[in-house]
Amino acid sequence: MTESQLAAAVTEALGIDATTFQRRAAEDADVIIEALSEGVFDNPQAIVGFEYEFYAVDGETSALRRVPRRMLEYIGFEKELGLHNAEMSTSPQPLNAHGLRAQEAEIKARLTTALECVRPEGITLVSDGMWTIPPEGEGSREYLTDHITDGGIRIATNMSDSVRYHAMANAEGETTAGMHLDAPNVTLDSATVMPESLITSIQPHYQVAHAADLPDYFNYALRIAGPLLALGANSPFFPPALYDDVPDERVVDEAWMTNRIPVFESVLNEGTPGKVRFPHDLQSVEEAVDRVVADEIIVPMPVETSDRFDDEFAHFRMKHGTYWRWVRPVFDGSTRSAANARIEFRPIGSQPTVRDSVSFLAVFAGLLESLPRREHPVIGLDWADARENFYAAMRDGLGADLSWITGGGEETIDGERLFADLFDHARDGLKLRGLSDQEVETYLWPLRHRARHGYSPAEWRHERVADLVEEGTSLSGAIETAQREYIDRQKETLLEGSFADWVDDR
Repeated sequence: MTESQLAAAVTEALGIDATTFQRRAAEDADVIIEALSEGVFDNPQAIVGFEYEFYAVDGETSALRRVPRRMLEYIGFEKELGLHNAEMSTSPQPLNAHGLRAQEAEIKARLTTALECVRPEGITLVSDGMWTIPPEGEGSREYLTDHITDGGIRIATNMSDSVRYHAMANAEGETTAGMHLDAPNVTLDSATVMPESLITSIQPHYQVAHAADLPDYFNYALRIAGPLLALGANSPFFPPALYDDVPDERVVDEAWMTNRIPVFESVLNEGTPGKVRFPHDLQSVEEAVDRVVADEIIVPMPVETSDRFDDEFAHFRMKHGTYWRWVRPVFDGSTRSAANARIEFRPIGSQPTVRDSVSFLAVFAGLLESLPRREHPVIGLDWADARENFYAAMRDGLGADLSWITGGGEETIDGERLFADLFDHARDGLKLRGLSDQEVETYLWPLRHRARHGYSPAEWRHERVADLVEEGTSLSGAIETAQREYIDRQKETLLEGSFADWVDDR
């Protein structure tokens, strides 16, 4: 799509009547609620899926690289926000030993092919929470803010041709994107939402067997969000050029362990509470549908339909695309028999290795199998405490004081007791799905190791940058050195190792 064609498509989107779009979304919600009452979204067992985002770098210099669009199509990856991004989605599988092996095998098979295909172009794909080295010869600020104006429409130069994201930069309604980056000692204003392309993530999906039970699973997912975010912390530093003019030591001391969270929130939120946020508990599955309908609209997009079952509620699905919550319900399915209600878990940044990533999928799914079935007392943790856990983990990673209620009903902020209870129930859930003791321990080990050492990828990188700055290296040099070391270690362990190998080598 040329820039002029893109500008024309954005203009068309901006001309869609929001009132009509909202009415159609509400009508679609009635279709979903009727199907829920008929049991259409029920399935015989839990099913898992996975989304995995990467960014591209130069194979020699580790500088950010744009990925040719034709190459993405060739390797079976999807485009994401930035031209440097690539995303993979796995095929849904039953939650059992074979299904988890299939998830990992599919990721490895497709990623191996992708790495081989981009290598002749001098490109490698990186699994990481945030990039920090800009393209060769370009500054980070320039790369994130460059745009042109075509017929009065702002088009981000380095953004993929996603009409929705470009339209957000040109919307003038009551709800708009913030397009402002706000984090400790970092400030960046942009004319587009391109700064969101700093971040990449993994997103486990858990499909419930009975859609009416979705609120129970959802509310438990909110209670485990903080601890899992602490285990997955992986974005302590920004590209150095984005920092304010403050002492290097201050940047290091005040760095948050998961800056991916404030990037997504500040770039896409204009007001409070904002579209990107930690959601409230659900009381019913119908409420989950109603929340999507009630969510404020930034840009009502054109809707195309086919003979898919979920195109019977196509406007609802389109609106759901900008229903940004850190944990969110999903309703879709290409046919009535494939219709499903699931939970999409969005807080975790991309991880150092495939094994680490699959460990998150297994632990998340195992917990959602066990906690509701055992009626775990942590469901009694006040929602405000669950939310505070989430943002404490964002700030301090595994150093955060997190509130928890153990399986025995005891309140604690002791991290050792919290994670012992967490892993016991993840183990229980996976055993309930038929995994052997050895299989369970294989999936739990990468994250159990992090908890035992109090050491996530964010702590690894933060420690390295802090040491270099203390030795006299500039902040810029320290961040770029640590980033190159991360990428070099990943090349050795991405497909077969785990982050635990990095820790053992300290």
